[in-house]
Amino acid sequence: MVTLYDYELSVNCYKVRLLLNFLSISHQLHPIDFFPGWEHKSEWFKEVNPLGHIPVIDDDGYVLRDANAILIYLATKHDTLNSWYPVEQPSLLGETAQWMMFAEGTTNTASAARLHDSLGYEFDIDACRAGAHRLFRTLDEHLWFQEQRNLNWVCSAEAPTLADLVLFPDVILSEEGGVNRVSYPAIRRWTDRFRRLPRFTLMAGVLEAGILT
Repeated sequence: MVTLYDYELSVNCYKVRLLLNFLSISHQLHPIDFFPGWEHKSEWFKEVNPLGHIPVIDDDGYVLRDANAILIYLATKHDTLNSWYPVEQPSLLGETAQWMMFAEGTTNTASAARLHDSLGYEFDIDACRAGAHRLFRTLDEHLWFQEQRNLNWVCSAEAPTLADLVLFPDVILSEEGGVNRVSYPAIRRWTDRFRRLPRFTLMAGVLEAGILT
């Protein structure tokens, strides 16, 4: 069974929880007192991950850190359709990897702004918000063009990929960092579609589908 070292309010942990549920992977959560306890920096946890970061999974003794690495591992191992991480379609795999790298930017801007506002992280909040809006404009335009091609997702596939999954939490929770999404209608439609996926699960701050946030 997979054990996820988890913090409920972490966007990166949420990404892993989403895929575990989408793929119906048997798992258990090991809650980490990230805030205010900083348990991820404790000596015992550094034996699990010397870097002191979450998420981390333990898959029957195989320990893996970093959200994207975990997602790729789980998708490759458990997704029999190879849709989340399309290893059998090189061009689509390239697209997926490209947008997963783009999501590093949304994590470092939109999600960083959320950490600043909710947990007091000392980031340059104006730079974070401005950077998030630059990326959101790019994503919104891309999604609009995808819709003109009758495509619902970030990549040129009929089903969502890990690109959608890694972008979604950064985007849907951006309001908590002062990054308003009212000017991004294509993004708002995309987040609504994502929330309607089978076995989608909520977290604090994420509203149910039908509410175009």
